[in-house]
Amino acid sequence: MEDYALRIIISSLSMAAPLFITGVGAIFSERCGIINIALEAMMLIGAFAGVIGTYYTSSPWIGVLCGVAAAGAFSVIHALICIKYKANQVVSGVALNMLASGLTVFLVEIIFGIRGTSDNVATIPNINAMLGFGPATLDSFLYKALDFSPLILIGIAIVFIADTVLFKTVFGLRLRAVGEHAKAADTLGINVSKMRYFGVIISGLLAGLAGAFLSLSLSGNFRKDMTAGRGYIALAAMIIGKWKPVNVFAASLFFGFAQAAETFVTSLVIFGYIVPPQLIQMLPYVLTLVILAGFIGRAVPPHDLGIPYSKEEKI
Repeated sequence: MEDYALRIIISSLSMAAPLFITGVGAIFSERCGIINIALEAMMLIGAFAGVIGTYYTSSPWIGVLCGVAAAGAFSVIHALICIKYKANQVVSGVALNMLASGLTVFLVEIIFGIRGTSDNVATIPNINAMLGFGPATLDSFLYKALDFSPLILIGIAIVFIADTVLFKTVFGLRLRAVGEHAKAADTLGINVSKMRYFGVIISGLLAGLAGAFLSLSLSGNFRKDMTAGRGYIALAAMIIGKWKPVNVFAASLFFGFAQAAETFVTSLVIFGYIVPPQLIQMLPYVLTLVILAGFIGRAVPPHDLGIPYSKEEKI
């Protein structure tokens, strides 16, 4: 029973990690006033670049850096479209999601000669392997307790660092001020565009880390649209968490548990009727809709969220 509970906990954390890492990134973007629907694209680019970086260097850690950098660069496109050219932020995000989906498949076919799936690459070793422990050198329960990716610990650290940065630093105060009332922030000498660029790019960097986690910790390769809507679920976790990192972490754990249930509940019988596995796979998405529909209370976004700002409009 202990082993079973431990497996559920670790699996839930593994499923939740890309959600809360991306969700925390989304907070930075939306707290500065920019809607980032393109998180799905940034995760996908991060997953792809992580595999490519690992493929050419044989180092998954370099692959992670490549994934973070590539997604950060991709986020600059969204920032330019929304901040400099003041385009509709939702339309920009949707367009980038479509671009990333097609572009990654195209590049995979060019590089690997296979449509939709890359070759397998080296993955990030779990903590027990990094420490040099094997089943014979460590207590069985402790060995299993350390059998998870170090990126999960990095992600948890990011949650608390982000909470400190957003609510206990001058940078965080300025970022939130820009998202709440850009004109007032500008009047006080805060560079609105600069802070918004920072927010969007930070969200891209974290989404890239989450994408690299998917490809280099959970799968070991890249597959077409492997993010499978996680960017949208991360946005939902952010709304449920009311734009606060620790709350987003808790919401992501809930969704992570729902996704982990797919692995452990292979068959379900209700009143003698066998529930199709596809319904079990739908569980995370159904829960997202149900919770958003009526169980979180009123979630108030930043006041200037989605509103472009021009300095010449200042009163």
